[in-house]
Amino acid sequence: MRLLHGTLLVLSSLIISQIESVDRNNFKSCAQSGFCKRQRDHNPGEPSYKADFATLSIENGHLSCQVLNLKNSVLFQLDLYLLKDNRLRFRFNELNPLKKRYEVEGVIVDTLEEDKFVVVRKDSEIVELKNSLNNKVVLYSNPLKAEFYIGDYLIASFNSKNLLKFEHLRYKPVPPEQPQENGEAQAEPPAQNETSDSEEPDMWEETYKSHTDSKPNGPQSVGMDISFHDFEHVFGIPQHADKFALRSTAGTDPYRLYNLDVFEYELNNGMALYGSIPYMLAHNKKFTIGLLWLNAAETWIDVKSNKADKSIFSKVADFISKSNEIPQIDTHWFSESGIIDIYLMLGPKATDVFRQYGELTGNTPLPPLFSIAYHQCRWNYNDEDDVKNVNAGFEDHQIPMDVLWLDIEHTNDKRYFTWDPVKFPTPDQMMEHLSNYGRKLVTIVDPHIKSDSNYHVYSEAKEKGYFVKDKNGNDLDGWCWPGSSAWPDFLNEEVKNWWSTKFLLENYKGTTLDTYTWNDMNEPSMFNGPEITFPKDAVHLNGFEHRDVHNLYGQNQVKATFLGHMARSNGQRRPFILTRSTFAGSQRYGAVWTGDNTAEWEHLQISIPMCLTFSVTGMSFCGADVGGFFKNPDSELMIRWYQAAAYQPFFRSHAHIDTKRREPWIFGDEAVNLIRDAVHSRYSLIYYWYTLFYLNEKNGKPPMLPIWVEFPEESEFYDVDDQHMVGSAIMVKPITTKGATSIDIKFPGKDEIWYDVKALRTFQGGSSTTFTDITLATVPVFHRGGSIVPYKFRLRRSTTQMADDPFTLIICLNKQGSASGLLYFDDGLSFNYNNSNEFVFREFNFSGNKLVSKNLEPNSLFKTFAWLERVIIYGINNEPKKVTIEDSNSKSSQLQFSFDSKSKVLLIRKPDVNINSDWSILLD
Repeated sequence: MRLLHGTLLVLSSLIISQIESVDRNNFKSCAQSGFCKRQRDHNPGEPSYKADFATLSIENGHLSCQVLNLKNSVLFQLDLYLLKDNRLRFRFNELNPLKKRYEVEGVIVDTLEEDKFVVVRKDSEIVELKNSLNNKVVLYSNPLKAEFYIGDYLIASFNSKNLLKFEHLRYKPVPPEQPQENGEAQAEPPAQNETSDSEEPDMWEETYKSHTDSKPNGPQSVGMDISFHDFEHVFGIPQHADKFALRSTAGTDPYRLYNLDVFEYELNNGMALYGSIPYMLAHNKKFTIGLLWLNAAETWIDVKSNKADKSIFSKVADFISKSNEIPQIDTHWFSESGIIDIYLMLGPKATDVFRQYGELTGNTPLPPLFSIAYHQCRWNYNDEDDVKNVNAGFEDHQIPMDVLWLDIEHTNDKRYFTWDPVKFPTPDQMMEHLSNYGRKLVTIVDPHIKSDSNYHVYSEAKEKGYFVKDKNGNDLDGWCWPGSSAWPDFLNEEVKNWWSTKFLLENYKGTTLDTYTWNDMNEPSMFNGPEITFPKDAVHLNGFEHRDVHNLYGQNQVKATFLGHMARSNGQRRPFILTRSTFAGSQRYGAVWTGDNTAEWEHLQISIPMCLTFSVTGMSFCGADVGGFFKNPDSELMIRWYQAAAYQPFFRSHAHIDTKRREPWIFGDEAVNLIRDAVHSRYSLIYYWYTLFYLNEKNGKPPMLPIWVEFPEESEFYDVDDQHMVGSAIMVKPITTKGATSIDIKFPGKDEIWYDVKALRTFQGGSSTTFTDITLATVPVFHRGGSIVPYKFRLRRSTTQMADDPFTLIICLNKQGSASGLLYFDDGLSFNYNNSNEFVFREFNFSGNKLVSKNLEPNSLFKTFAWLERVIIYGINNEPKKVTIEDSNSKSSQLQFSFDSKSKVLLIRKPDVNINSDWSILLD
């Protein structure tokens, strides 16, 4: 977020006051939302919905029947689908609505191939079905309820609390006319929809502050309870600045999903932020399952726990009586419009759920190599000389950096796709200068378009009728950085295609293929709108109101930008785009950051659970602004933030225009050395990160993981969110408290060994250790026994220069004396890895004192000069007599080595074989 300069003095003062801290009065609570109040206060009394099994139809993997609302006689259609790969879909809609209700488009990429139901039981009250894995669905008629089982374990139920409430579309009531003075009777008003419910406040019009929502379609919210049985922990539904394990909302507002531009957001609550991914995971010792509530309207979720919500006295009583009460999480989901469309992933393991959700909504595509390296950003680098000086600063201080960023001030008066003619008169030369150093540039392109008939983007969109409309059919006019603005309707395919052409090099003058894009403010943010966004009764080109599609708007802008990047390189180069607004499926188009954070220790701490939450809900390319966007970090906070962010997927420093300059060398010699070390730690592991992103594309497993994914039965780690895994091989616990002199670390895995490869120390899994030798240089990073991790230790200015540098393999043995690991890389930029099989994918295995390199893709055509420089093995008990390497031609030779008997570390020097060749190293 940036502070508006120049125009709109009143608006500017409003923004300034918000920057000091979030103004909660600008954003609704549940009590201020009509549909949230109605749904949350819904007390069904007698059950309301009955499935009519006389209308039941079961065909292959599709069950359908009609459902009757017993209180108003409205009919609904229930469709239950059994999908391949252990997934289910539950869809509930009006049978004959007055008009079509919105159903989310463009999110599901799966073909939704059906599995086949086996009917176990079918009568007038119960239908029981199972799949080929013997997982069951039991559907009850009256009251309507669905139960889902993994084997004989009940894991989830829908409407077991009878909170299903589906507000059908209806005619607006006509107020009765007053009697005429002559006493003559008036004609009867037109008959109302015979199935109308009793009227409640805010159904047909709702006012918040100075904004009135006209609600032309009346009440149309949908809600239902979903229970997770034998679970104590649920995760997901980003974006919130809160703990990783979701808290109970008893006594507070529900978690809210409504994409909003929130300045300097508060921590530790369920307030809506920039993104909304309506996807939740539940985990216990036996199972992990996932649930997607596919609805793009404003959504709230209550979370209740039969364990966590008990008073301290009840918990003590349970402990004394040794209560065997089965834990249960009850959630209540409600959205303002649309339909109920739920996808249930039955796992049963976390890795299965990652794959199942990825098949449904898509995985993060393999990003270009530079994009997972270090990025330097500020609002704003002042001009071309400033850009060159910052680039030179990284050279002078020998700090790697791959990408420089330009915020809104680089444009010609906030007209995107343009350059300030005074500050950036020769952007093509500036771009060439960066490219000569192997670096890239990112420029910001927000969705609001300056209302200026002389601005070609505006005039084209205006002429073609591409802007979102207000309720009266005129182009929606609102205020954002340029002043008066209009917004393209990115939900329209023609508009997306038009937008994509703006990124062609002949249209976006001054850019090259080394220029990439940042889509900010795409919630969408509108400064003078209700809750700083669009009015809900704005209308899209498809005829639906904005209320129906709000959370999809930003994703569709990013998709249009993605298409533009693809078009400008003729599909040859992988795009890189950063977005602030997200929805389910946004991972297919770009990375995300946690938004406008603050230079405070608490914001550093919350970056870990926020990115863990994004990671397990598909949005795995996540990071936070290093140093905090608002305010001025001191050197200690800056150092600690770099150390933590080096182990998060997206690694970018960013700062507000009113903050002090904070390039790494600003903080003094000690700080710049430690920051260099932190950045170098990222670059030394860049090919490990790249391998993790490749696996993420293939199977959905995110690079940044909660501990419980790797150790699913260790319940003491379920709510741990201050330490995390990077892949399956590395565990990190960043130091995130001021003045820390000690740190407590729990090591998972009762049969595991953990290695501090720098300090040459080992730790037993299942133990806890207090480290008291903490300095500013300390970064608690541990390698897991049984892992092999590829490193590149040469210090380079950017990843471009690293391609042919040699590898070091760090091998940490488990208790069985074995280890394994993977290495993937390609040209780092193109789609040749998919199109023409040009990549390296190898597996390294150490067992029986023998290290073997195996090609996992024998048909690969990729050529590399990278070679193996050294092998370091931790956990070797005895010094070998000799070390021998045998190459792919069966030629063998002895290698130099050294052995430290105290630390049990073996260093093997210069095997000198191509990393992409078959070879083996034998310890005699």
